[in-house]
Amino acid sequence: MSYFAIIGLNKEPFSTSPDPNFFYESSEHRAALMRLVIEVRLKRGLSVVLGDVGTGKTTLSRKLFQMLKERDDIIFHMILDPTFDTEEIFLDSLVRTFGIEIASPHPTVLDYKEAIKRYLFEQGAEKNKTVVLLIDEAQKLNSLSLEALRMLLNYETNEFKLLQLVILGQMELLPRLTEVRNLIDRVSLLYTLTPFGIDETREMIEFRIRQAGYNGREKLFSEAAIMEIFKYTEGYPRRIGMLCHKALKLLVMKNKLIVDNEIIKELIEHEANLRWQKTNLLLKNSY
Repeated sequence: MSYFAIIGLNKEPFSTSPDPNFFYESSEHRAALMRLVIEVRLKRGLSVVLGDVGTGKTTLSRKLFQMLKERDDIIFHMILDPTFDTEEIFLDSLVRTFGIEIASPHPTVLDYKEAIKRYLFEQGAEKNKTVVLLIDEAQKLNSLSLEALRMLLNYETNEFKLLQLVILGQMELLPRLTEVRNLIDRVSLLYTLTPFGIDETREMIEFRIRQAGYNGREKLFSEAAIMEIFKYTEGYPRRIGMLCHKALKLLVMKNKLIVDNEIIKELIEHEANLRWQKTNLLLKNSY
């Protein structure tokens, strides 16, 4: 029997996988989602969501996909790892992502661009579809790929952009966008995600536990434990989830009924010891 079943859960509540069903909508995440949907529906072109590591960008992207994929008038594409060395490789990836067939056995960069242009005009102008391309981890895009994206944003009718581009990346992406001529000027939405406050940390923990099937009267995490979690994680959703996952496993191992302050402190002390051991090992190996 899995550890979460022992404490009355149907699923793992704090998995690191970006399951949209476990996406806790903080006020910021809800605002970001609604604004992204509006930008896509209005066909404004380029939307950018920034945030430090662990602020929930990837899970946000999956939630957006879940919200839009059921619509018949929206074609949703995603690129999860945009690491491409050359413009040709990037364009080839886009062609394959869009499902475009190219007759030439050895297509050139121009062939790729023309094929993508035809696809966007066919879907957007002729079939009245909204083509969405979401790129996660966009800080990995090099200048050639960013320039190619700027080119794609040139494709438009008199009324709207033919490609709705949503890119999510870490904070270092912003200055790189400004380096590509006229790209930053095309940003219709720029939104930055920040860590949770104490109330949202508590709500996220309780939401995920209930979403995992817990229906007990007593809370699984004490208020003191939640305060300790918030202080240690600084409100970053990914860190909160990882610490809570370990806390529930330790709860079962200790045969306790509630995650209290002592469990969290024990985990934090254990993490500190691991870091100390790794640091010492690195120092030894450097000699």
